[in-house]
Amino acid sequence: MSKANESPHVATAMRIAREVAGPQAASVDRDARFPREALDALKEARLLSAFVPKAMGGLGLGMIELSQMCEALAQHCASTGMVFAMHQIQVACLVRHANGVGFFERYLKELAAKQYLIASVTSEVGIGGEMRTSICAVEKSGDRFKLDKDASTISYGEHADDLLVTARAAPDATPNDQALVLVSKPDYSLERTGAWDTLGMRGTCSPPFKMRSTGSAERILPAPFADIASQTMVPFSHILWASCWLGISTAAVSKARAFVRNQARSKPGQTPPSAMRLAEVATQLQMMRANVHDVASECEYLMNHPESSIDVLSSVAFAVKMNNLKVSTSEAAFQIAHRCLGICGIMGYKNDSKFSIGIHMRDSMSAALMVSNDRILSTNAAMLLVLKDD
Repeated sequence: MSKANESPHVATAMRIAREVAGPQAASVDRDARFPREALDALKEARLLSAFVPKAMGGLGLGMIELSQMCEALAQHCASTGMVFAMHQIQVACLVRHANGVGFFERYLKELAAKQYLIASVTSEVGIGGEMRTSICAVEKSGDRFKLDKDASTISYGEHADDLLVTARAAPDATPNDQALVLVSKPDYSLERTGAWDTLGMRGTCSPPFKMRSTGSAERILPAPFADIASQTMVPFSHILWASCWLGISTAAVSKARAFVRNQARSKPGQTPPSAMRLAEVATQLQMMRANVHDVASECEYLMNHPESSIDVLSSVAFAVKMNNLKVSTSEAAFQIAHRCLGICGIMGYKNDSKFSIGIHMRDSMSAALMVSNDRILSTNAAMLLVLKDD
């Protein structure tokens, strides 16, 4: 990341990453615990309202700065970066689809003031990981609603203040006729139905829960979830997730570079054999970074020009591009970590080594599973059949 292009808010996120998230990363991973210290620091810096407009008390940042923050945080603690990313995705859905509704404007102002943390509840037992399908339904009665959901995972659910929940818009709605509902802590309960003991991303604390909630009907977003998903949730997810994976990859390459330099110092005047492998993986990292930054820049431009880009954001071509970003970066993250392990050898394999690559490999393995790459490629295959050539 170029220092010349670094905003003060990104610099703050980088400082928190280095000074708070990084020193706690080992215990977060070992104990599968929530990265509380880093999230408290992000709240104190008011970065949880980074995407909330300035008029509502937020920082009014865009996709590029959010992407840079996720990259910086994940470079030092992947779980911290991912929690921050998932929260910002939920905030973006509210900011971009509240459509001037008074309740949501008041809520966003309160979020900026109190730095609420929002978790997502899109997964559900029985739907096989398909976000655009729901079994549960919103049951309205007058100006109130009831919504219960058997979620297969809720990331940092026990640590969130509020939840954004997908469900069928009504008991008689089809599985893909969905609404997005904001529920707040006093109005919901969570019953844990499983554990969270995983290879990586352990600090995201994402076990399954049965969620039960009630609330005012004004908490149901006015826009159909189909529009929210295509125009905001999917692009924000794929770009900010990819930024986290870029941070993981950057950390792995940094350790590999340090290892090769250490080898070079031990034999002055000789280029270590592993230096060529380092050059190869540095090339792959550069390509990954260019891909993430390019798509983030394009997405920010489109979202800053809604009058001319709403059709683009909902287009088949844009969906294919977002899916391609997710698949390519998730695969690259693990490949880069694996290559760095080969460079560092046994010192990269040992967990107690300063050149250890283990945590980066384990965290990167989650990337292909956060919405299965097989599912995404199958979707792209169908869309490419109808996509017109430029």
